[in-house]
Amino acid sequence: MSSDPLFLVAAVACLIVLGILLFGIGGFAKGGEFNKKHANKVMRYRIYAQFVAVALIVGWVFLRSLGGE
Repeated sequence: MSSDPLFLVAAVACLIVLGILLFGIGGFAKGGEFNKKHANKVMRYRIYAQFVAVALIVGWVFLRSLGGE
């Protein structure tokens, strides 16, 4: 499983989502001008990255169900 390239790409995509989420939470916690300017944009990037991550996971599960090892 860990040698499957699609699994590794999906795992990296999940880590990217986590990074964006933590960055957004950190900006929210700090507040100030940065949060006012960039909070919505950062969370929008998280939604896009999360969509890609979920699509990769669903694709990986679908291919595994077809018997692809």
